[in-house]
Amino acid sequence: MRARVSFGIIGTTEVGAVAALAPRLERLGFETLWVNDVPGGDSLARLRAAAEVTERLRLATGIIPIDRRPVATLDLAGIPAERTALGIGSGRAERPLGLMRAGIAELRGRSEASIVLGALGPRMRRLGAELADGVLLNWLTPAAAVAATAEQRAAAALAGRSPEDGRVVTYVRTIADEAARPALEIEAHKYEQVPAYAANFARLGTGALDATISSAARLADYLADGVADEVVVRAITPTNSLAELERFAETTAGWVDDAVADARFSEE
Repeated sequence: MRARVSFGIIGTTEVGAVAALAPRLERLGFETLWVNDVPGGDSLARLRAAAEVTERLRLATGIIPIDRRPVATLDLAGIPAERTALGIGSGRAERPLGLMRAGIAELRGRSEASIVLGALGPRMRRLGAELADGVLLNWLTPAAAVAATAEQRAAAALAGRSPEDGRVVTYVRTIADEAARPALEIEAHKYEQVPAYAANFARLGTGALDATISSAARLADYLADGVADEVVVRAITPTNSLAELERFAETTAGWVDDAVADARFSEE
């Protein structure tokens, strides 16, 4: 088992809640705190709050759509580049590949943080392999993630880059309490209505709920060798309160411990 486990939250989570949650995530051993970027929820402001109260926890935006938030407008002050990944995406841009090429170049000039591309289709994934430090894949089953990860590593090799340059992060909506299932189903249905995702689901022959986690066994499927380098358990709780996020963190950390123990037992 080689995937690291990280923690994802929505960008509208209160800044104070992020500051309270981040040290717990660091203590529990999560690799990275990923904060998505939505209107009304500045991911960078949340990462600044997390950076102030942690020392080892890595930080990441997942994903800033640079058609809505151009690179020149991003406030990167107070975010430690040495432990930050700036995740960017093309949003609804008419020429997404050109926008992302320019965005990567501009970010390289502004920060030494690593750059991760939000990539759905094969052309964007290849661009990530060529120019970025990794890609973030969304709404994939473990089987689909295995195939995408193999393709990503092959693309990095063809571009003359090291295996580390083909880093693959898989972002998976997760519930740790059945009370959160309605919220998960709403999220899944929303994405199934987005044309690009709908086409991807049809191509893969899966639905959105097939690419989610709701048990320790399902998390173990995503942690299997070859699925990804990093798995983000994107926390979905009934109300996204701090108490719910803390319980989610404790529960999923226990799932990780169980998966690691099971993997060691099977190797003996």
